Amino acid sequence: MAKNIIIGVGNILFCDDGIGVLAVEHLQKNYTFSPDIELLDGGTLGFNLAEYFLEYDNVFILDTISLDAKVGEIFKIPAQELLGGGEYKNTAHEVEVLSMLEACELYDTKADVTIFAIVPHDIETIKIGLSDVLEDKFEYFIQSVIDGVCELGIEVLKKT
Repeated sequence: MAKNIIIGVGNILFCDDGIGVLAVEHLQKNYTFSPDIELLDGGTLGFNLAEYFLEYDNVFILDTISLDAKVGEIFKIPAQELLGGGEYKNTAHEVEVLSMLEACELYDTKADVTIFAIVPHDIETIKIGLSDVLEDKFEYFIQSVIDGVCELGIEVLKKT
C-alpha cells in the first residue's frame, strides 16, 4: 500500500504565509481519509522535510507561491514542473522547497511530489490569520487538495 502525506508549510505569524499550516489543521479537524493519509504541520522546517521525500510514495506540499497572477489563484504543480523553474519567483520558503526538491533529485527518491499553492495577498504583515482575500478562497484551496487526494484513490469523508 502506498504511503501518502500532506505537508503544510509556511509561517502562521505572517498572515497568508501560514495557509499551508492552517490547511493541514483544517483537514485534521474536519476530514477522515481511507486509507489513512498522514498530515504534517511542516511550518518552516525547510530541508528537514527532505526525509519525507525518501519515505513516502506521494507527497503533497501546501504553500503560497509568488506568481504574476491574481491573488487567491490556486495552482497544482508537479515537482518536475517547479524544478523546471521559468515563471516561478522565489519567496523565502519557496526557495527552501525548491532547494529541497533539487537536493532530493541527487538521491533515488521515490516520492511523487505535488505542490498545491495559492497566490497570497500579504506575507509580510505580522498577523495570525489570513487576509480577507485568502479567507474567501480557503475552501477552494481545501477542495483542490481533497481532489488531489481522491485522485490517489483515497476516500475523503467530512466529519460530522
